[in-house]
Amino acid sequence: MAEVKWIKITTDMFDNKKIKQLRKLPDGNNIVLIWVMLITMAGRCNSDGKIFLTEDIPYTTKTLAIELDFEESTVSFALQMLSKFGMIRTDDDYISISNWGKYQNIDGMERIREQTRNRVAKYRENKKQIVGSVTSSVTVTQGNAIDKEEEKEEDKKEGKEKPPSYQHIVEMYNSICISLPTVTVLSESRKKAIKARFASGYTDEDFQKLFTMAEGSAFLKGKNARNWQANFDWLIKDANMAKVLDGNYNDSKTTPRQAGTVYNGYSDEDLNALDDLY
Repeated sequence: MAEVKWIKITTDMFDNKKIKQLRKLPDGNNIVLIWVMLITMAGRCNSDGKIFLTEDIPYTTKTLAIELDFEESTVSFALQMLSKFGMIRTDDDYISISNWGKYQNIDGMERIREQTRNRVAKYRENKKQIVGSVTSSVTVTQGNAIDKEEEKEEDKKEGKEKPPSYQHIVEMYNSICISLPTVTVLSESRKKAIKARFASGYTDEDFQKLFTMAEGSAFLKGKNARNWQANFDWLIKDANMAKVLDGNYNDSKTTPRQAGTVYNGYSDEDLNALDDLY
């Protein structure tokens, strides 16, 4: 799911009894600041209040201290107090914000879902207008694509839902994106992400197009100011997949670009994908 750019914090936040008690503790103001920072991180992750470095890697006290730019001892004490006050919880080493529904922006999340649906619809409409064939060992012909769409429609009529072929998507990525890190493990979180993309309307052909465009993008292969490089997990995230398919990382659109400028609706920081690491 795409990240939410804002969260809800009430104006009477500092009248809350827990906040007042926390501020009375040693380094209490920093604990409250860390609390607010954790909420914003949960918003970026947009995973029901869970906070993680990546979907497969939870934060440790040390990595969280680096991320928040606090001493490790301060972060450790803050986590202990926030947990004691029931403001956070830890499950399988993952930190989560308690009562996350109080802070998430339901309207904002729905707008993001609607934007994704519109992008998929626009992409499909553009794809229908393309005439000709693309020479690629992994290209699926338009006729096969139509056949698959018809098969899906038949399955729906019969009340069947074919589960996505996770291994097929991974093998497709590895065979096309030869310049990007190879996927060796098909984890549950990766299966979940693939399934979510299929559920939102993407198809095998969309994934194939995604990987082909990524392999053709010098920017995504690391030719950028920070030497950042895309990988499988980054590509199959909701917002990232839409942006790649929209052509925002095509060489003609990513170069040349002046640092700090806004290009095609995305800032330089956005195109450098730093926000999408969460």
